[in-house]
Amino acid sequence: MTQGTIFRMPYGFGPMPGPRQGPDGKPHDWTTGPRSYTASVRFLSMRDALEPLLPPGFYLDGDPEVEVRYTELTELAWLAGRGYRLLGVYLKAGYRGQRDTARGQFLSVLWENLADPILSGREELGYAKLPAEISAPRRVGRTAEVTASWMGFPFFRMSLEGIEDAAQAPAAPAPSDGVLHYKYIPRTGALDEADCAYACLSPNVATHRRVVATQTATATFAFVRATWEQMPTQFHIVSRLAELPILDTLPARIETAIGASDLGNLRRLE
Repeated sequence: MTQGTIFRMPYGFGPMPGPRQGPDGKPHDWTTGPRSYTASVRFLSMRDALEPLLPPGFYLDGDPEVEVRYTELTELAWLAGRGYRLLGVYLKAGYRGQRDTARGQFLSVLWENLADPILSGREELGYAKLPAEISAPRRVGRTAEVTASWMGFPFFRMSLEGIEDAAQAPAAPAPSDGVLHYKYIPRTGALDEADCAYACLSPNVATHRRVVATQTATATFAFVRATWEQMPTQFHIVSRLAELPILDTLPARIETAIGASDLGNLRRLE
């Protein structure tokens, strides 16, 4: 991705500081500052339940697998040392376009508890981000719990039990080109048409992220069906996720890491 000066609304105040541009116009240092705590669980579902969640050009790649991933980020340079929390749902998928093909995980939805990364991620990158209140991990002994809610309505809960250091290195990951996305923005003045609608890829490349601790756990988790009154703008999303069949689950994985990427290498697929 070529990058000059980055502007976002409100335009008249000049360039917009953010994850990929500091107040001096230069990139931030992502090598040592950011720290992350990530807990993820994977489960097998049914193809006919997952396929409708994929945008045009996408297909399920291999087993109908879903990953739910919680992350807490701290010590971010672009937020002057602050952090935020994320909850994402990923599908094992591929993409076939007129020119490009790619395989990896399709990020179907990503909740965050801070508006700043939501705006920059949607507008600059095409991430499918939404707002939510996401708790910090509540740890007691060998257990931990996280929840996500919207204006007081709890729509997700995950409990991790029997947390222990991983006994062995993780299995080699499946072949992947990176994380897939679909950027869609409606056209002003014709909201039933797209101003932009295309696939994107966050490619797998060497980053500054270093895993310093790995643990495993048994996870119980659930999305909660919501009514329109409970979540007027998101009930259709969480209810669809709550309806997904869970045929089998894999042990949860917890990683503590240092370093990250500003995702500035994300590119459009044709």
